[in-house]
Amino acid sequence: MLNLVKYMMLAISLLLSDIAIAGNWVGTAAPQVALADQTGKVRQLNEFKGKWLVLYFYPKNHTSGCTEEAKRFAENFAQFQKQNIAIVGVSLDSVESHKKFAQDLKLPFTLLSDSNKSLSKAMGVLQGFGAFSFASRETFLIDPQGTIVYHYDDVNPQHHATQILEDVKSLANKSR
Repeated sequence: MLNLVKYMMLAISLLLSDIAIAGNWVGTAAPQVALADQTGKVRQLNEFKGKWLVLYFYPKNHTSGCTEEAKRFAENFAQFQKQNIAIVGVSLDSVESHKKFAQDLKLPFTLLSDSNKSLSKAMGVLQGFGAFSFASRETFLIDPQGTIVYHYDDVNPQHHATQILEDVKSLANKSR
């Protein structure tokens, strides 16, 4: 019985250390993953090096908050381009679902299908229980060198796009 308690305590401490590591990404390199986009093309995050990258996770295509957030990014897309910022949305939805979502909203940016949950798990944004799981609404801002410089864990879909534009402008001015 004592060994069982020791093993359980060890498992709990390892789980908690994994959670702490997953939640503390600022200052680390963005993970290198390969996921299919809404066209079925396999994309890697290192394709965006040399640009700022907004890597935003969201729960589900065609839901109210996710639609609002995507629309705001699309409405501000020209401003993102002016500031050399790429936008990549990620959810657990399929490539086909992403394709329809992007077409319906006329999204000019990349959506990645994390249907195997690998990136969401790695970034600590996977939520749910049992067969029901989703990515929580969180964003990672990655600088042009590929380092995560900001983690937004409390996202307001209506104001998030403009908040990121302001933050990148501020960060870019500090680095000059």
